[in-house]
Amino acid sequence: MVAFDATEALTPCREGRGYGAILFDRQHLRQAETSLFSPAHWGGRARPVGEGGRGGAWFVDAPFGHCVLRHYLRGGVAARLSRDRYLWQGAHRTRSFAEFRLMRKLIALKLPVPRPLAAFYMRQGATYRAAILMERLDGVRSLADRALVAGRGAPWEEAGRLIARFHRAGLDHADLNAHNILFDAGGHGWLIDFDRGVLRIPATRWRERNLKRLLRSLLKLRGERSREDVEKDFARLRRAYDLAWNRGV
Repeated sequence: MVAFDATEALTPCREGRGYGAILFDRQHLRQAETSLFSPAHWGGRARPVGEGGRGGAWFVDAPFGHCVLRHYLRGGVAARLSRDRYLWQGAHRTRSFAEFRLMRKLIALKLPVPRPLAAFYMRQGATYRAAILMERLDGVRSLADRALVAGRGAPWEEAGRLIARFHRAGLDHADLNAHNILFDAGGHGWLIDFDRGVLRIPATRWRERNLKRLLRSLLKLRGERSREDVEKDFARLRRAYDLAWNRGV
């Protein structure tokens, strides 16, 4: 059961034979239509996001601010069957609605995440497709990018403390990779991409799984850096993480 939130609004929508709904933040949008989730609608104000992911994401310069539009796309073997359709299991279990509400919970916990603006699904038969529109963080670069440019000078300790903070709140991030950790020039960090993420009771098993996934991504994205150098940098991140975790930060 989903708790009532007076700042959320829900509106039904239709496309051809499909029917769906849009969940949106009424404090930032007065109304929401399916066109919000179409790159074609935005024309020259939408440009593809080039870093990480499977595609299907755009930077959008909207009248209500700089945003990121992301369509939910499958990867791997599942993409051979359908790239953008998922099995219908109820509106509250759609990828878009679940991520929208998780991000709002994280904001309520005063964690640094982008603000979700609107989430959409369109059902047809036993499947649906989905998209989400969220605030864009300007002036930030990913840990992957910072590692390639700065190497040992990248914000390794800051990243460790940031992850510990989210883990302390119970966030099990389904895809904690180096593209999903962002920092601005002042060293302030954010996590992004909470698709399939969940809030859990903090436990060693899933925390370690998150950290191992991050290390694999850093090794995969290391460019010309040696494996040894990457592992040394990750050790710095891990030490900072453990210190923050043990202090209860």
